[in-house]
Amino acid sequence: MTDTATSTTSASPRTGRVGVGLIGAGVISDQYLGNLTTFPDLEVLFVADLDLERAAAQAEKWGVPASGTVDELLARDDVEIVVNLTIPAAHVEVALAAVAAGKHVWGEKPYALDRESGSRLAEAARAAGVRVAVAPDTILGSGIQTGLRAVRRGDIGTPLTGLALFQVPGPESWHPSPEFLFAHGAGPMFDVGPYYLTTLVQVFGPVAKVTATSSKARETRVIGSGPKAGTEFPVEVPTHVSALLQFESGASAQAVFSFDSKLARAGFVEIAGTEGTAVFPDPNMFDGDTVLHTGGEETTVVPASGTTSTRGTGVAELAQAIREGRRERVPGELAFHVLDVMVSLAESAERDESVRVESSLEPTDELPEDWDPTVATLT
Repeated sequence: MTDTATSTTSASPRTGRVGVGLIGAGVISDQYLGNLTTFPDLEVLFVADLDLERAAAQAEKWGVPASGTVDELLARDDVEIVVNLTIPAAHVEVALAAVAAGKHVWGEKPYALDRESGSRLAEAARAAGVRVAVAPDTILGSGIQTGLRAVRRGDIGTPLTGLALFQVPGPESWHPSPEFLFAHGAGPMFDVGPYYLTTLVQVFGPVAKVTATSSKARETRVIGSGPKAGTEFPVEVPTHVSALLQFESGASAQAVFSFDSKLARAGFVEIAGTEGTAVFPDPNMFDGDTVLHTGGEETTVVPASGTTSTRGTGVAELAQAIREGRRERVPGELAFHVLDVMVSLAESAERDESVRVESSLEPTDELPEDWDPTVATLT
């Protein structure tokens, strides 16, 4: 498979602020709207949801002037970017509708649940001349950006190997409705893996081959909190994945994604190079310092420097990229490659063999250290 998710970089014929419409008024929409409504380069115009009352409530809460159905949103000429916050199973369907309406898309991860639908979306976007960018935009936060700058300027020499760990007991102990996290398209790899894999790809470049094993601790789990506490539900996907990644550059990395460990070790990304080792902050967060180990007991803390904005930062960066006619820093081809890696890992575990990753990409540039989405740049 070749890279099918290349973003368009043609200049936008429009000028000024970029109109935004949001589809999906669930819990995560609060985090997005709390930021999007404060970014001066964006104008949030519409909130859509299948539940019209919920859409109206979110619009009123965040000062968005209109709400309604998805069709009503897509019919608006002043909405240029659709922020797709639907459930993973609906990501491609909603994004395709937005693309067909001539809209750019920012979507929550994952890009899709399989290569075929992801390729179909990428081809549709290319044909329409629009962009489909997909989270995580945590890589734009001050934490990961600071780590990337340290590695790319040579603070640890040439990066050679990586280690990524996400091990927790499982979200059913605290999440009041955790069933979807154990269903097809989720599990620890598809739900949390994109944060870690996107970071590793930004460091080492595209993955060439993967080898994986997976397991499921038990066939059912029990909700531990909230109104449904005590309810048993089925586990549809592996709850532990151990992975070996080989990159086109010759570097390699190990990764563990698990809901089966009573010892929580999350937010761990370590990059070893010829001259030292960098420990990145949690890739699921937007901040945190980078720690450099250069031999013996000597360590150097590199304080996080950059934007302190959180979810939705990528929408502001996408809007600026559209206006400037350049590649966005969280492009669709990055998310598609990470999807390809995850699907390949699942296939490797099922087949008990290594799997080649056919897609490729060029990692994106880091942000200027003084970049700030709360500062107006589009007039």
